[in-house]
Amino acid sequence: MTAKGRAEWYLFATTFIWGGTFVLIKVGLADISPLLMVSIRFSLATLILFPFCMKALPHADRKALLWGSLLGFLIFIGFILQTLGLKETTASKSAFITSMMVIFTPLFQWVLLRRRPKWGNLAGVIIVSIGLWFLTAPSGGGLNRGDFLTLLCSVVFGLFIVLLDFTTRRYDVLLLTFLQIFSPAVYSWIAFFFFEQPLFRPTQTALIVLGYTAFLATVVTGSIQTRYQRDTTPTRAALIFTLEPLWAALLGFFFLEETMGGWGMFGGGLIIGGVLISELSEAAVAQGQRLFRSVSKFASR
Repeated sequence: MTAKGRAEWYLFATTFIWGGTFVLIKVGLADISPLLMVSIRFSLATLILFPFCMKALPHADRKALLWGSLLGFLIFIGFILQTLGLKETTASKSAFITSMMVIFTPLFQWVLLRRRPKWGNLAGVIIVSIGLWFLTAPSGGGLNRGDFLTLLCSVVFGLFIVLLDFTTRRYDVLLLTFLQIFSPAVYSWIAFFFFEQPLFRPTQTALIVLGYTAFLATVVTGSIQTRYQRDTTPTRAALIFTLEPLWAALLGFFFLEETMGGWGMFGGGLIIGGVLISELSEAAVAQGQRLFRSVSKFASR
């Protein structure tokens, strides 16, 4: 198997793992309160990552620590909103709405970095907005507080993607990775002691959820993405990542008996389509231009 093929199979596996987190967290919230779940998840992930990051920590400068802490704060806010949202919405809807972070990314690039969105980004925003309307319309299950919290989560993650791209070009990637895991653990424990009445029943389900989210969904998938995404193209990676909400919907159907209804499924499809248009439009235009130039050269002979 080629390096590209191997990388794409690994990325394919990460989408399945990510899709499974929506179902498992939904189930785990019966035994663990949201802030405590996030606290334990990132604390366990920190312990796993620490031996690999020990050499990078003593060389961290103040700016790297500040940026890493800021990125960690955005991750903390995003995961808290997503986890709270899952208490009141389905795993399927949560996954589709979370995937909208790709749409918010070019908007934040416009606001913060003065990079104008491409026509495909704007078209994607329109299509995704229509999809969200169908997904959360009464026939699609209705808009509830959980959907709204998840939408805020996707906004936060969109901002995170822009700032992550900015910081990884300037600071040590291993250090930033550790801070993005360690900082949410600290913020979550602080918030937990102030804002949450704890719930923790050490059931088998609860332990599986914590192990899965900390090890597989945080450490393993992060390592795979960092190692293998560079061996394929951004276009193909974007196509693979759109499978995440589809996996969540399928797993939600089989394990939680969730149904979205016809219009809800149509809305989810529009969201995926809008995300793909936003992500792939620039590459499609470039490919079209190359094809046009090739045809023009051939015709001029």
